[in-house]
Amino acid sequence: MFKERGVDVGEIARIVFELQRPHMPGLRLEQCMASVLKVIGKREAQHAILTGIALDMLAERNALPEPLNSIVRRDEPLYGVDEILALAVTNIYGSIGLTSFGYLDKMKLGVIGRLNNKNGDRVNTFLDDLVAGIAAAAAARIAHGGEEAEEVDGWPQAASG
Repeated sequence: MFKERGVDVGEIARIVFELQRPHMPGLRLEQCMASVLKVIGKREAQHAILTGIALDMLAERNALPEPLNSIVRRDEPLYGVDEILALAVTNIYGSIGLTSFGYLDKMKLGVIGRLNNKNGDRVNTFLDDLVAGIAAAAAARIAHGGEEAEEVDGWPQAASG
């Protein structure tokens, strides 16, 4: 679905690289790509991505009820549900990604800015924020040393991810 919507995963990896390079001078773009792939490989991320893209596509076809369709098409600043969905992805790797998401949402780096700019009838209200959420989560994953929390008998345990 990313390809259909004009998003190359490598573009997300480049954003992650720009976020983390100041903190990790030896970081390689390949590590960022691996981290992005780990994030989008998570089921909860996939669910958020599929939901957001589906809502964007429905808005393009004017298939959402009003006033929701107009709100999504305009990407109303006070709507906020698009950011909340993206934060569900960002939070997979803990709160460290929140600051990165806020920065990306404000600065619109790379593909995020391209998606945010209105392009004909294309609606990317959810997609631009989801890409920012994925990049923020992948950066947080790298900041955590590539480790994710996994529960064993109800208690968090370190597991490589």
